[in-house]
Amino acid sequence: MTDTSRPAVVLLSGGLDSATVLAIAKDQGFAPHALSFRYGQRHLIELQAAARVAEALGAAEHRVVAVDLAGFGGSALTAKMDVPKHRDVGEIGLGIPTTYVPARNTVFLSLALAWAEVLGATDIFIGVNALDYSGYPDCRPEYIVAFERMANLATRAGVEGRERLRLHTPLIEMTKAQIIRCGLALGVDYGLTLSCYDPSPEGKSCGGCDACLLRAKGFAEAGVDDPVDGN
Repeated sequence: MTDTSRPAVVLLSGGLDSATVLAIAKDQGFAPHALSFRYGQRHLIELQAAARVAEALGAAEHRVVAVDLAGFGGSALTAKMDVPKHRDVGEIGLGIPTTYVPARNTVFLSLALAWAEVLGATDIFIGVNALDYSGYPDCRPEYIVAFERMANLATRAGVEGRERLRLHTPLIEMTKAQIIRCGLALGVDYGLTLSCYDPSPEGKSCGGCDACLLRAKGFAEAGVDDPVDGN
């Protein structure tokens, strides 16, 4: 049994996947330190969802760090570009869409690694998925393996051979339906989450972006209703 006081850093966007990962980390006995980012995203309201999820699932701590990826742009999530809507679900994951934010997971994981070193943590959780996903290159298993290898070359604990950092990706081979069933079994309230790339100012999901379509597909295949209005 894992010591319940053992810290882990959990990347938390406020969406369905990251909420499930936070619940998994807690269930595995970790003291999850949730980390969210204000990175210039157009769906900044997701941070309100992240705060709700962190509180509801009993995170040991929740921090929001500012990183200005909008200063570079290059993505429909950080620049004045249209978010793709109403794509065929079968086409999602084929090619890299304009919602890909250049180097986002590399930046986020690097900062998570920094916090993990300060906390004395050797475990980082991230909700990447390689099945029902939008085709982002930094969600693939080979990327995760490469980052973990790099992290163990870049940290004091790794170089001194005291501890090996582990990058946990419990959702990487799960469908959205499987993720939802897992989260419900762990008590996740998906009504607290927000998955939409282009929500209204009031936080209502658009229902047409890739994230909304994949979420709707997952709930339909899981055979349960989505508690979030607009999905």
